[in-house]
Amino acid sequence: MSVAADLEQLSAGTLGWVVENLDYFDPFGADARTPGLGRAKAALELALLCHCWSRQDGHDARLDKANALLRTVWRHPGFPGLLTAEPEAAAVYRLVAAALAPHGVDPWTGGAPPTPEDLTPEGLLPYRRLELRFYADKAGVHHTIEPYEDLVGKNVLVTLPAAPAGRPPEPPVTIPRAYALTHSASYLSDFGRTAPGLTPDALTAAADLLDRQLEHCVRHSWWDLAAELVTARHCLGGRPLDTAVGAAAVRCLADAQLPGGALPGRTAADRDDVSGPLLFAKAYHTTLVTALMTVLVGVR
Repeated sequence: MSVAADLEQLSAGTLGWVVENLDYFDPFGADARTPGLGRAKAALELALLCHCWSRQDGHDARLDKANALLRTVWRHPGFPGLLTAEPEAAAVYRLVAAALAPHGVDPWTGGAPPTPEDLTPEGLLPYRRLELRFYADKAGVHHTIEPYEDLVGKNVLVTLPAAPAGRPPEPPVTIPRAYALTHSASYLSDFGRTAPGLTPDALTAAADLLDRQLEHCVRHSWWDLAAELVTARHCLGGRPLDTAVGAAAVRCLADAQLPGGALPGRTAADRDDVSGPLLFAKAYHTTLVTALMTVLVGVR
């Protein structure tokens, strides 16, 4: 199959699976047995997908259904309590929920916006400060986090590529750093809407590191990171589907996709034969980030 055909298969399957399993994304549904903040995480990830999906041209009934579920969840009187179930993370998760609130919903139902004192960046890694600023700006919340221009130079997209001498052994970076790279590319570019602010040399070095990490992920069938790395390359202004490693990543994901559309875990080693709520718990994150990748690269 061509890369375009693989991507179309991934898009139709993942977006279809998400809509067919909306009941599982409802933290107040009958099958929601996870306590506290964990119950809200799937809904928050779905909200990020819908936030980016809604930027696409044209009407999509699947998106309408997903947003209808999100409006129900965001208006549920118990939702603020889920977001504040872990006090040390409460301000950040309320911020994310407000930034991604579906259209027509009061983002601060259940309480006032966080204050700058609630969003103190001291002690956070530059990547985490970037994340905090991204969601604070999107939610329209006042804060004291340094400007993006200052955060760029401290970010892992700039500091990691320059660290090794020559080509480091596989994997090029640790798994936590790989996620920091992919998320940073998304936050710095607003998921591909703006330039990330890196110098040409830094952009070239970051793209090379992302490609080497993607090559490793494809070789070892690390599915969720493969999808996120393709997205990251797009967010840095590249055309990942025109590269051999980008096409191989899409092929890897298409080969792993279940007939129902889901990606059955974060990695091939994580895969097992489950169904129903167990499949949802194992599959939803990788399926969502793959769906997001197909939305952002523009072939649906």
